[in-house]
Amino acid sequence: MLKIAHSSIYAHPLPEGHRFPMLKYELIPEQLLHEGSITAKHLFVPESCSATDVFLTHDLAYYERLIHLQLSPSEQRVIGFPQSEELIRREQIITQGTIDCSLYALQHGCAMNVAGGTHHAFADRGEGFCLLNDMAVAANYLLHHNLVKRILIVDLDVHQGNGTAKLMENVHEVFTCSVHGKNNYPFRKEKSDLDIGLEDGISGEAYLHTLDSFLPKLVETFQPDFVFYLAGVDVLATDKLGRFNLSISECKQRDKCVLELMHKNRIPVSIALGGGYSPDIKDIVEAHCNTFRLALDLFDS
Repeated sequence: MLKIAHSSIYAHPLPEGHRFPMLKYELIPEQLLHEGSITAKHLFVPESCSATDVFLTHDLAYYERLIHLQLSPSEQRVIGFPQSEELIRREQIITQGTIDCSLYALQHGCAMNVAGGTHHAFADRGEGFCLLNDMAVAANYLLHHNLVKRILIVDLDVHQGNGTAKLMENVHEVFTCSVHGKNNYPFRKEKSDLDIGLEDGISGEAYLHTLDSFLPKLVETFQPDFVFYLAGVDVLATDKLGRFNLSISECKQRDKCVLELMHKNRIPVSIALGGGYSPDIKDIVEAHCNTFRLALDLFDS
């Protein structure tokens, strides 16, 4: 059975201006349950990740400042959130959720985290609403425990996975691929193993053609035995921060391209949802739910 990491703390209240995007963390599982796509048995609640696992990726000094609420005002501004015990615990649970999803994916072919995709976090700092880099932590966990040998991170959030790129730059067992807005945040890009920067206003047709032009060949060449997929829906034309022109159906086709490829090649895949900032919450929830529906159709049994 495909497992889905979910916790009530994912939607923990944030200061004014940040609360709206958090609604999706409650609404996505509610919608999937309501329509009968999943049952309560699909859902699990992660615990907080251990410091030992975090230290495989993040610096001790940074993590100590983080958990003891000792980040400077400038560090908090770069992150975009004021520090709090609830926020730190949320990040720890999100990170453990992605570790757990990677372990479930090894068993069942796929698993999904309702949150996650905190790809702007670096070893020694947070950035862009990200404090701990959940996919980097989970990738290092799998490698440290000799559970996999070659990992591909497919980051299709509209913003480059700069933290992930930097964290993995000397980890030769991990190949980082980021397809993102060339002129969008972060304005100083890091170097992924493969960066595809797209122009503002790209159509869904051109986006899907780009994806199809390289991803099957990349999988064939690198031959990963595990994939992390960051399925941000900030690629939608309605997104306030995205600058791309994909419809909801084209976003669904993007997910289908990725997930069918992994299913065909029998590569376990752990999915995190990443960003989504459309003004109408229904657009965000529907696009994210499509990712779950596709994964359930392919991998659930």
